[in-house]
Amino acid sequence: MREEIEKRYRKKQLICVILGVCIALILTGSIVSRRMKVVDAKVRETQEKLAGEVFRFHVLANSDSEEDQALKLNVRDAVLAYMKADMKDGTDGEPTAEDTKSWARNHLEEIEEKAEEVIREEGYSYGAEANVQFCHFPDKTYGDITFPEGDYEALRIVIGEGKGHNWWCVLYPNLCFMSTTCAVVSDEGKEELKEVLTDDEYEMVTATSDFKIKWFFFGGDEKEDR
Repeated sequence: MREEIEKRYRKKQLICVILGVCIALILTGSIVSRRMKVVDAKVRETQEKLAGEVFRFHVLANSDSEEDQALKLNVRDAVLAYMKADMKDGTDGEPTAEDTKSWARNHLEEIEEKAEEVIREEGYSYGAEANVQFCHFPDKTYGDITFPEGDYEALRIVIGEGKGHNWWCVLYPNLCFMSTTCAVVSDEGKEELKEVLTDDEYEMVTATSDFKIKWFFFGGDEKEDR
């Protein structure tokens, strides 16, 4: 009889432990889900603010053929060289984001002419279309800098049918002018970014994982950045 009572007691204890674990898992899952929503909201908010601080450059090739991809890069180089020279002559000191956007909007015709000049010199008959518009970009990484997915305003040049792989960089801050390959951001480029972006925005592009981890564990308790 005593053994039977002890068995029932142990069974009840086991059931209580299992129920406790299940409840803990449910509560933990609920807390994690809520925290992830907070993190996702913060990431979206910071990305939207970041998008207002930068101006991107986007060039689409006619196709993915080796020749069209090489032509895309030649167009890129010519437009960047023209832009750098003309903006330097037309502004006092370093241009701002609005200076850069305004220059691009006011020189779309000249940009198209410069692009088509290169295209003709290379022996092609494609046209080129330049616009300043909002484009949706996926996550883009070069070096240890990552610009998160989202909508950004960009100077966009479409060569021919624009069905080839694209090339991109950031016109403001002027990362394009520091390295046309955009394979890595120099220390000077990082300083440019740091001066233009808020602390949260800079942390997002330089340490995306750390940014999310920080906001998962501490986001609700931190004060807003500048």
